[in-house]
Amino acid sequence: MTDQELKEIMKPENIVYKKSGLLRDNIMHYCPGCSHGVTHKLIAEVIEELGIKEQTIGISPVGCSVFAYNYIDVDWQEAAHGRAPALATAVKRLLPDKYVFTYQGDGDLASIGAAEILHACNRGENIVCIFVNNAIYGMTGGQMAPTTLVGMKTATTPYGRNVDRNGYPMKITELIAQLPGTCYVTRQSVETPAAVRKTKQAIKKAFLNQKEKKGTSFIEVVSTCNSGWKIDPIKANKWMQEHMFKFYPLGDMKDSVKDDPESYKQYIE
Repeated sequence: MTDQELKEIMKPENIVYKKSGLLRDNIMHYCPGCSHGVTHKLIAEVIEELGIKEQTIGISPVGCSVFAYNYIDVDWQEAAHGRAPALATAVKRLLPDKYVFTYQGDGDLASIGAAEILHACNRGENIVCIFVNNAIYGMTGGQMAPTTLVGMKTATTPYGRNVDRNGYPMKITELIAQLPGTCYVTRQSVETPAAVRKTKQAIKKAFLNQKEKKGTSFIEVVSTCNSGWKIDPIKANKWMQEHMFKFYPLGDMKDSVKDDPESYKQYIE
């Protein structure tokens, strides 16, 4: 795809305002109210709007995201638990003209996959990493994750996370923002229409960063897990806003594109 073709696709009148053609008709396995479905929708829309379906490869590991290939109609590869950044590194180096992204949860990325994500970001691998943080192990029964808040009850911390026993929650995105290989690090959410729009713009910027060979783009999506949290979807959103956002504040943490805005004018004007 040429720069002129991409510029044409990015015009407001060409943006997708309907169900993305990349979303399969399969019924999603996610629990009602889960943030994964919205995030899938945004990824599909961005890929479609950029016209890069045939050039995109997604990497999904173990966890709630394991069946992402069943919903977004691009090429996928499955990775072992936590190893998506390592596999994405290999795919991108072997196929440098492809758009490669990982899609991981917090139990996967911040726990067993902590080494993989930190080193991939530190190397500045030219990939997009999408990190869904609902502060719990969702698929395997609601156990404590590295991102579980202090005092938060889980299947393995029935009286709440205790710092003396369980340590502190990990702000993995803040750590990643310090690494020199990352070009764009942001934390967003999808619980309101305004939040959805911001997250979509973040995902789009990340894929454009990959086109410009800027380095690693990392997007955290603070999310709910009403099944794991044992509350209904509406209360889960409220609980997230009142508790999660205090510890995991939303917004950009690093954006090297601001230092080189000229390269993006042709796509956003």
